[in-house]
Order: sequence, then C-alpha cells, then structure tokens
Amino acid sequence: MGDFKAGSEGAISRTGHKGGFPRWIFLLIGVLVVVALSVWLLLPRQSVGGAPLPEVKVAVVDTVRVEVYEEYEGSIRASQSVEVTARVEGVLEKMLFKEGCYVNKGQTLFVIDPKLYQAQVDRARAQLDRAKALKNKADRDLNRIRPLYTQKAASQLDLDNAEAAVECAEADVEIARVDLLEAQVTLGYTRVVAPISGFISERMVDVGALVGPGGKSLLATIVRSDTVLVDFSMTSLEYFKSKDRDVNIRCDDDGECLDRLPSYVTITLADGSAYPYRGIVDFADPVVDTKSGTISVRAEMPNPDGCLLPGEKTKVNVLLDVLEDTMTVPAVAVQRGKDGNFVYVVSSEGRVEKRRVSLGDTVGKLTVVKGGLSVGEMVALDRFDILSDSSEVIPVGIHTGDNSKKAARPLEGSK
Repeated sequence: MGDFKAGSEGAISRTGHKGGFPRWIFLLIGVLVVVALSVWLLLPRQSVGGAPLPEVKVAVVDTVRVEVYEEYEGSIRASQSVEVTARVEGVLEKMLFKEGCYVNKGQTLFVIDPKLYQAQVDRARAQLDRAKALKNKADRDLNRIRPLYTQKAASQLDLDNAEAAVECAEADVEIARVDLLEAQVTLGYTRVVAPISGFISERMVDVGALVGPGGKSLLATIVRSDTVLVDFSMTSLEYFKSKDRDVNIRCDDDGECLDRLPSYVTITLADGSAYPYRGIVDFADPVVDTKSGTISVRAEMPNPDGCLLPGEKTKVNVLLDVLEDTMTVPAVAVQRGKDGNFVYVVSSEGRVEKRRVSLGDTVGKLTVVKGGLSVGEMVALDRFDILSDSSEVIPVGIHTGDNSKKAARPLEGSK
C-alpha cells in the first residue's frame, strides 16, 4: 500500500495537473478550433437557410464628364452647286467630259462654234491697227505745225486743229483696244470651262444644238461634295438654352466663341451606322419661324469618301450641353415603382438597401443622378427579382470607368 501511493504521487508530479488532462491536449484543441474557423471563412457564405448567397453585379457610383446630345431630322446638300451656262449664242460643237465624273476648276467642258466670234476679234484688231495709223499721222502733222507756228508761218487755229487731231486719234486707239479686248473675251466664252472643282451632272443639251441667249443656256451642273452641308431645325427653347450653357450653336468669324465649346454634330448613314467623322454647326438663322417655332440650323460636315449624297435624309445628333463632374449610374440600375425611381444600393458587406433617387437626363447608357446617392457607393445591375431591403448578396463585377458618351472622332484638319 505504501509503495502504490508513493508511485501515484510520483505520476502526479510528472504531469503537473492534479486530477486533470495533459497540457498538449489543450493545445491540440486550440489548433483544431483555428483551422475550423479558417475553413468556414473560406467557404461560400450562406444565408440562414443554408443556401449560398446570390451573386449580383454592381457598379460604383462615380462623377464623369457627360456630353448631352439631341437628335433631329436633317437633310444633306452640297456645299456648292454651280450651274454651267452658255454665255454666248452658237451651235454646240464639242463635249469634252464624261458625265458624272469629277472635273477640275478651269477644265474645258464644252466648245461652241467660234467662227463668228473669231471674225469679230479680227475686225476689232484691224480697227485698232487703223486707229494707231491715224494717230501716227496726227503726231506727224502736229510735229510739222509747231515749228511753223513758232516762225509765224502757221496760225493759232492750225496748231489747235493739229493738237485736237492727235487727242482724237489717241481716243480712237483706246476705243479700238477696248473693242478688241471685248471681242477676245467673247471669243473665250465659246470654250465653256468648269467654274469649280466637283462632280458634274449629265449634259442638258446635245452636241449640234443651238445654245446661248437665243437657245438653251443651262448646259450642266457641278456640285462640290468633299464637304457637305446638313440642314435641320431645332426649337427656339433649345437654341436659347444652349446660349446659357457651355455650347455655342453659332460662332462668329472673329473667334468670339473660341473660349467656349463649339457645337459638334454627328450623323447616321443610310444603313443606320454612325458616320465616322463629325461636323460643326456654322450657322443658325437669327429669325424664328413663326409657324413652327423652330430655328433653321446648318452644319458643315467633311465628306472625303463621297459617301454622303446631296438630297439624302439623315438623323443629326447635336451636342447641346456638357456636364462636368456629373454623378451618374448605369441606366440599367434604375428601377421604377409606384413611389418613383429607386436603385438597390449594395454595401461592401453585401447588405442591400432600396433607395429612392432623384434623376436627370439619360445619356446613352448612363443616367444622371441629382440626389439620393454618394460617390463611391455601389448599385446593383441585375437580379432585381430577388433583391429587397436588408437582403444579403455577394457583390461581383465591381467596375468603374469613364461612362461619358463620346463624340465621333473628328476628321484630321477639320474645324
């Protein structure tokens, strides 16, 4: 009995715990608890019912630069359209161009029978030669009279007559010279040249027809289409509001509007695609149409490829306003209910809040927010059917970026 007790006391002394567990057991339990907690945190979060929380795409509320456009119905016309006419009467002898092709300024297009006008030039040149001959004779007569008058061998009347004859001869020479110039200019009109560079229409008369004052004067039409004009109308309210914004609908030639943003326009092609160049508004009628209450506006549009045709109808997008540092959200995030517009705000912990917001215009895929949100908050972009106040989700696809609507790239060297 004495030996057993002594042995027991020795065992108790080695463990260090009277009647308890060894110390390493407690250390093992602590490690297992830490591992279990870590695994739980790494596993997908679950709702109270045990199902995984839904994933919801979100976007971060940000401030961006927004360009506000308005769409109008417009029509395209050539920047220049010039009628080629016959300025002298005669039979059309030649046509020296291919219809529908590009012609250069100064290129000969038509030739009218020049025989009659060449004869007039020859007659005027002969009359000029005759006038010069008479002037030479008058000069010689005056040179003879002056010494005689000095020697008292000729009267004052003789001298006056000789001087008058010289002056009349000089005037006759000038008249003949002008007549010759006029005849030469008229002869030049028998060669009809292109007044501008551009595409020429089909001929209006056939070779052999009488053209000019007594015949048909219009021969063809040339249009310049490397630059076109786009005409459209906007309401007077939009026009006058633009004067109070950062956009100029009309700029003066003296550069008055250079300290403000010019009003750029973009258009759509016949197939509905966006035209790759942009133009600038260069004219707005200062008078309001009393019947429609609109103002006629014109924009100049580059057309280097010739794909814009005069007479074509198009849709015109006009830059009317520029909003700097404007708070926006994707338009898809905005929901509409009985109480107005609202969005679902998602916290960083995944808690959902249904919040009413005050909105402005929708520009492209963005909606301007006037109140109800703060920069940096996140709004839900999908899964609206499962969202409600105080629900929990996993926010995914968090993104920020420049959401402003961009204008088309301008043509190099354009205004």
